[in-house]
Amino acid sequence: MKKAIFLFFIFYSLFSCTENKPVPDPQVLIDADIAFSDYSAKNGIQKAFIEFAHDSVVLLKPKRMPIVGKQSLIESYVGKSDSGVVLTWKPAKSIIAESGELGYTYGFWLLVAQNDTSRGTYLTVWKKNTSGQWKYIADTGNEGLEN
Repeated sequence: MKKAIFLFFIFYSLFSCTENKPVPDPQVLIDADIAFSDYSAKNGIQKAFIEFAHDSVVLLKPKRMPIVGKQSLIESYVGKSDSGVVLTWKPAKSIIAESGELGYTYGFWLLVAQNDTSRGTYLTVWKKNTSGQWKYIADTGNEGLEN
């Protein structure tokens, strides 16, 4: 009987152990999103969206099919200029999955082009790449935010 109880405790100990991972701090995604926006303001929209994109990125834009993959994103910018246009945004909140590999941010964007200003909301999904860097894997936004 003692042997059975001893074996029970050994099996219980072996199979009940779980790794306690620290809860991911959502501030890392806020920081990544702010860096992404700052890069856009300094280097242009196209360069920022390419630089911060995950290889498996998906962009959802109004009135067009999704842009799937970083190479397709690069090709979508060929022959298009973003000079004179500044896009910035400010994250309002971020959430990271308990696994620490995936998360999202959402917030408000501002587009300034010569004498025109537009505002809206956005949602960006982030994923860690193989180097452990946060890259956006999906992005979409809505135009038309009233003050």
